[in-house]
Amino acid sequence: MKNALQYGRSVFFVCQMYLALALVATLGLPYALIGGRQATYKVIHFYCRWVMVSARLLVGLRCEVRGTPPEGEVLIAAKHQSFLDILMIVSALPAFKFIMKKELRFVPFVGWYAALIGCVPVERGKRGHAIKAMVAGVRAGREQGAPLIIFSQGTRVAAGARKPYKIGTGVLYHELGQGCVPVAVNVGVFWPRRSWLRKPGLAVVEFMPMIPAGLEIGDFMTRLESVVEAESNRLMAEAGFTAPLG
Repeated sequence: MKNALQYGRSVFFVCQMYLALALVATLGLPYALIGGRQATYKVIHFYCRWVMVSARLLVGLRCEVRGTPPEGEVLIAAKHQSFLDILMIVSALPAFKFIMKKELRFVPFVGWYAALIGCVPVERGKRGHAIKAMVAGVRAGREQGAPLIIFSQGTRVAAGARKPYKIGTGVLYHELGQGCVPVAVNVGVFWPRRSWLRKPGLAVVEFMPMIPAGLEIGDFMTRLESVVEAESNRLMAEAGFTAPLG
């Protein structure tokens, strides 16, 4: 009975979350268009707070951001396990932009606001072409002076699953000459992929100490993956989840 009630609460939470997305995005659009990028960030932050508060009230999932969120031109390389970790990361940043899949530009609501804050769309295809487009797009928008968020594995990865880190993060780090802040998460423990169930507990996103600019790409990628995986495993273990070995 307890599991059935949690599942029912989860379904209600997810439905209201997407309804709120449509309402907030639509009602906030005139304000964002008139007020510019700072107004757009306020609309996004309002929605992030809505989801985090409703997650606590409806399914017992609390959210906590640890570490020191960066500001200015810096690369943020994050573990990505769910929609919620995106919201938690951006809720802690006064300004931000993303490297995102090009097809997301055409997603209602999400695509609108991604364009307004200057996200960099990258077309899937040949790796070399995608990386060149990524670097060119980031350079074209550098005057914004906001942290650039990239998910180094390229997609959501379930808690405990293994997926290689894509070299594009290392190329951006090298070409832009910026430091990189790794971000570890445990959100996938409570917000599993391809499931309506949302589990109670403490979801954590943690900004780790910056990796300074100037490392060779290979050394940087090794250090980034080591930090993000080890710290994410630590956070998941703290939540009662044990990542598989090997």
